[in-house]
Amino acid sequence: MALSGMRGLSVFISDIRNCQNKELERLRVDKELGHIRTRFKNEKGLTPYEKKKYVWKMLYIYMLGYDVDFGHMEAVSLISAPKYPEKQVGYIVTSSLLNENHDFLRLAINTVRNDIIGRNETFQCLALTLVGNIGGRDFAESLAPDVQKLLLSSSCRPLVRKKAALCLLRLFRKNPDVVNVDGWSDRMAQLLDERDIGVLTSSMSLFVALVSKDYDSYWSCLPKCVKVLERLARNQDIPQEYTYYGIPSPWLQVKTMRALQYFPTVEDPNTRRSLFEVLQRVLMGTDVVKNVNKNNASHAVLFEALALVMHLDAEKEMMSQCVALLGKFIAVREPNIRYLGLENMTRMLMVTDVQEIIKRHQAQIITSLKDPDISIRRRALDLLYGMCDVSNAKDIVEELLQYLATADFAMREELSLKAAILAEKFAPDLSWYVDVILQLIDKAGDFVSDDIWFRVVQFVTNNEDLQPYAALKAREYLDKPAIHETMVKVSAYLLGEYSHLLARRPGCSPKEIFTIIHEKLPTVSTPTIPILLSTYAKILMHSQPPDPELQAQIWAVFTKYESCIDVEIQQRAAEYFALSKKGAALVDILAEMPKFPERKSSLIKKAEDTEADTAEQSAIKLRAQQQMSNALTVTDQPPVNGIPPEPQLGPVKVPSMSNESHSTTDQVLTQSNGSATNLQTSASSPDLLGDLLSPLAIEGPPVASVESEQNSVTGSEGTSTAVDALALAIVGDQTNTVQPIGNVAERFYALCLKDSGVLYEDPYVQIGIKAEWRSHQGRLVLFLGNKNTAPLVSVQALMLAPSHLKLELSEVPQTIPPRAQVQCPLEVVNLRPSRDLAVLEFSYKFGTDLVNVKLRVPAVLNKFLQPIPVSPEEFFTQWRSLSGPPLKLQEVVRGVRPMPLIEMASLLNSYHLMVCPGLDPNTNNMVASTTFFSESTRAMLCLVRIETDPADRTQLRMTVASGDPALTHELKEFIKEQLISIPSASHPPQPITQQAPPSSSPIAQSDPGAMLAALL
Repeated sequence: MALSGMRGLSVFISDIRNCQNKELERLRVDKELGHIRTRFKNEKGLTPYEKKKYVWKMLYIYMLGYDVDFGHMEAVSLISAPKYPEKQVGYIVTSSLLNENHDFLRLAINTVRNDIIGRNETFQCLALTLVGNIGGRDFAESLAPDVQKLLLSSSCRPLVRKKAALCLLRLFRKNPDVVNVDGWSDRMAQLLDERDIGVLTSSMSLFVALVSKDYDSYWSCLPKCVKVLERLARNQDIPQEYTYYGIPSPWLQVKTMRALQYFPTVEDPNTRRSLFEVLQRVLMGTDVVKNVNKNNASHAVLFEALALVMHLDAEKEMMSQCVALLGKFIAVREPNIRYLGLENMTRMLMVTDVQEIIKRHQAQIITSLKDPDISIRRRALDLLYGMCDVSNAKDIVEELLQYLATADFAMREELSLKAAILAEKFAPDLSWYVDVILQLIDKAGDFVSDDIWFRVVQFVTNNEDLQPYAALKAREYLDKPAIHETMVKVSAYLLGEYSHLLARRPGCSPKEIFTIIHEKLPTVSTPTIPILLSTYAKILMHSQPPDPELQAQIWAVFTKYESCIDVEIQQRAAEYFALSKKGAALVDILAEMPKFPERKSSLIKKAEDTEADTAEQSAIKLRAQQQMSNALTVTDQPPVNGIPPEPQLGPVKVPSMSNESHSTTDQVLTQSNGSATNLQTSASSPDLLGDLLSPLAIEGPPVASVESEQNSVTGSEGTSTAVDALALAIVGDQTNTVQPIGNVAERFYALCLKDSGVLYEDPYVQIGIKAEWRSHQGRLVLFLGNKNTAPLVSVQALMLAPSHLKLELSEVPQTIPPRAQVQCPLEVVNLRPSRDLAVLEFSYKFGTDLVNVKLRVPAVLNKFLQPIPVSPEEFFTQWRSLSGPPLKLQEVVRGVRPMPLIEMASLLNSYHLMVCPGLDPNTNNMVASTTFFSESTRAMLCLVRIETDPADRTQLRMTVASGDPALTHELKEFIKEQLISIPSASHPPQPITQQAPPSSSPIAQSDPGAMLAALL
């Protein structure tokens, strides 16, 4: 690119470089662009030299970061110039300024094709470079056959054929459905016999892409690949320019070994023997040297050879040699080599009969836990976790517990989980398991999930011989002056159940047990207090006949918490206080917990997932995943997210959380949309969002837990019907052959009340949500997890938004790799009050199954409510200022689910409506307040009054008031939907408007409740 003859271009570049600031540079660029635009308008007067000069200036301006929105036609027209200087400028500027969808490129297709099929090799190289850089669909359809002919032509120079191979690779990656490679097995075999190393390297890159899509058609090429490796291993006929630090073409060696890993096996014995001889030579001839560049090249070949050895399941002798070599690598100073050694040794665990050999390096691996580099420490932890078994479990777990005290906070959660899993899987006896878990809680309480201490409780409950030992250990930990709250939980539970087994030991009388537990009460948070109250009740039960002093102390605690604002604590205190007065009958009422049913541990299930994820079971899967990732980086994906201009879905209302069935119409819609009515709901697995350590632990929470939470909120007994609990949106027929796991609707309802959990799960995919809400805005993260060892393809996520929500979903990749999890943020802005719901339309393809589901997004009205306490003065002032409809609406609601007032208050609190006791002196009424946030209303105070009839709990009078008419109506209907029990008739009863009270009912002027009723 000789620019010395272009004086105008050189002067312009000098002027730009001499500019003192950005503003002067912009003025100079604008002046030049104006000059170029003027000259291009009078194109007839331009000489080829001037056009070339101005196009160069345009490219330079574009490289500086300025927009160049004209002159594209002039650049494209230079491609058809007969002389090389003009043609070179045309190709370079066109490939830089235009993308594959630009209309001007269609004008150049014929010219590019003429250059490709022409006899001028320089022009051929320019044309192939342009096609490879742009790689559009139009180019692939028109030029792929010509590029293939050029690649196979024996009359072309190697330089042209190299470019043709890379150009065809680019077209195949971008448009695999357009480029026809049927019957290419013989042609690839011919290319793999090529003697020119440059052409062979480019052809091997193309071969790797072809076998990653369909290896079955290329079995005839496998011996050719082995011969290429033999040629490279013997350094036979390898030009000096392809030898890198004495290593013959390391890039070609790596590509060839990678291609071989796509074939399941090497069946021919002669070919297999030749391949193993080459691999043996690579393993024996690689060592750590001082030259960094040579190290990088030789180890790239070596680790690819190790992956191929593992894939082919070589003989035990070669496997032992690989492990010994990796053991040497994990002891060197170079951190990169240590990291690769640990990573590949972890993969070696999947190979049979080598675990015992890996155990010989256990001491060195444990030393790596103290490495300054956290990535090396993580790999060492993964390796220790994978190599642990019954024989070395004690040593490894003890090392992990010691390391826990000094480990980085970023690793402690993962470390705790893995130590707990290993202790459970390989415990020599249960007492050792209890010791380990209690030590774990003591040293890393903040990083120990509830699943871990839940599992300890299950073991102790199911093993009577273990109960006295566990209770004694819990008593010992309580003697410490400062212990973690999780330790308080597990100790309180164990002592509440089994402290009577220690009654004869010193310091273990019921009174002493109560005293030491009660000392921890001021230090615990609100969720732990119910556990301590249960412990006190159990202690009182075990001490029948009770010690009067102990009984008085416990009753004082119960009395104190009977007025607690937390409903759970208040209810427990009141009930335990009442039960404790029943004397000896308390023993039968608060008997010991029964044994838990035998079931697979959620921690063990996490362990199985982790094992599969730590070391890929086959290098083919690894390469397939890598290839899929490469394809994602080079493929322009069509937009799959956002809001369509004409959604096919109407507004979706929040369904009522009742246990009664819906109308017949609803049932028909439910059946046509793939209801989860008859699905099995017994599958239990850990919570996806509870395990934030491992992005690959993608199993959902137990359905039973979701169900129990739902029942605890609504106060209903049993499970709600599938028709009532439908979370799949009713938006058309969904005839999927793949059915969801568990009750999809119960998951949706649970997410209406909490901010994290699983929205949907089937045998292939799991969709979890974690949300954070702040005033009128919300940020949700969708966790899309692939549960299988094959990729999910054609993944699309479309958000159908109602008019009152502004949604912005980040781009979702079209492919989710095996056992991987993708996080997709979703921004939500509430514009105005409404009960309509957004719907997520999610589809993917797995094998021959095409799955499309439509799921309601839990961005419900109560997510934009924030409870707020109000004083009587504030309440009455606001209540009087909001006079009559439409700001204040009243309705008599019939068909209400019968429930106690305390349960109704709990229900309102769960939806962020704060019940304000004492405002209404009538004990059968309740008043609640909250603040609603949206862009239109900003922070708007809402007041609710509910009057119940003790004689008939199926009806009530509800009044809702706010400063916005739409908000008042929507909030009233929302609350009604949570309270009402929809009848089975085809039409629900119409709301009855409250009539004025008869004049014969005088209002007692001295009754505050009557005064409040008069204001209504």
